[in-house]
Amino acid sequence: MFESPSADSARDWAESGIACLTGRPGGPPLIPPGRAATIARGMAARIEAATNGTVRLDGARLLSERAAFTGHRRAGAVSAGGSCRLLRTADGWAAVSCARPDDPLLLGALVGADVGEDPWPAVTSWLADHTGQDLLELAEPLGIAAGPVSPVPAEAPQPLVPRTVDGLLVVDFSSLWAGPLCSHILGLAGARVVKVETPTRPDGARLGNADFYRLLHGGHESVVLDPGDDTERRELAQLVTAADIIIEASRPRALAGFGLDADRFVASGGTWVSITAHGRDSFRIGFGDDIAASAGLIAYDAQGPVFVGDALADPLTGLTAAALALSAPADGSGVLWDVSMSAVVSSTLTHHLDDSERMYRSSPPLDAMCHSLRGRWWVEAPSGTVALAEPERREPAGDVAESGRDTSKILSELGIR
Repeated sequence: MFESPSADSARDWAESGIACLTGRPGGPPLIPPGRAATIARGMAARIEAATNGTVRLDGARLLSERAAFTGHRRAGAVSAGGSCRLLRTADGWAAVSCARPDDPLLLGALVGADVGEDPWPAVTSWLADHTGQDLLELAEPLGIAAGPVSPVPAEAPQPLVPRTVDGLLVVDFSSLWAGPLCSHILGLAGARVVKVETPTRPDGARLGNADFYRLLHGGHESVVLDPGDDTERRELAQLVTAADIIIEASRPRALAGFGLDADRFVASGGTWVSITAHGRDSFRIGFGDDIAASAGLIAYDAQGPVFVGDALADPLTGLTAAALALSAPADGSGVLWDVSMSAVVSSTLTHHLDDSERMYRSSPPLDAMCHSLRGRWWVEAPSGTVALAEPERREPAGDVAESGRDTSKILSELGIR
């Protein structure tokens, strides 16, 4: 397991910027449970070692940096970004996301009613009469990002022998935050990163905060290919064959529909990084907030559970995936990394059964309470009094390629077109 040199969970949380994003609006910040910030610092230290100091990052600070661009702040039982909520079920709590344009329609199908543009009253009422298992059984086939807060202990994959990626070709099919953060770190380590989109499904993050998108994608190249076109489908397969590392965040069945075979790629000696909400064998979808909450990374106050940070499963998984990609089997063979975002989150927690809630609840590292003094928030950590840090941005570097800008150039360079 990764650890920071201090292994002081309260200090690492305080310095990460996450505590300031955790709690009720207008209320005190809360120190989250578990060791995610500590583990993130350990991952960053491992990445620095693997790159001989080329990549120097504070892993704990990375967990909150999106909020420094967007201005998101703690919002209690509503996620910092506003698209996910913690709601009571008949037997506990659940996290439900409504992030996509079609989600109100899907949530209406879940509850069996026309919910209009605001699904929350109907969903809240429906959940009060249904269990978390009821939600799971209906949400999965509907493609709704939701699940009960029902932590299951799990372990994230661990890196193998460190290796350089300088000069390697990374082909990135992922979108949003986790996969692009992994590619960003590999790019900092010297890899050539090519982002691949399809004409009908560009990365939705292009429509988000432009500076944050530039941070993750600056200096990368962009290819657009249509797997529905026979010629471009063959070109896509050849691009994958030319790659050293593949990063994707799709279900295996969807990739097979594109004609892409992870097992064949790995057998040829490549590294395939597969990032999914709950593992390659699961059909459940998820986003950073609902994944983290359902895995048990939530904080509590007298009113109930609140979200921890901003879509925390995403940056935590992106860091993990980068550390994995910066390692390889000792014999030089290929490897398929099955990176489950929920398992990554769960591996940072220690769980115990709370009889009052009849559920597993993650244990705080200590009874750490934040207090205000001279206009700042502070926490008493084992290693001393620590001021709570605000989210902090790194400055973007490099230009952002328009979607498809480099398609002809790259395919020509690789002898594909």
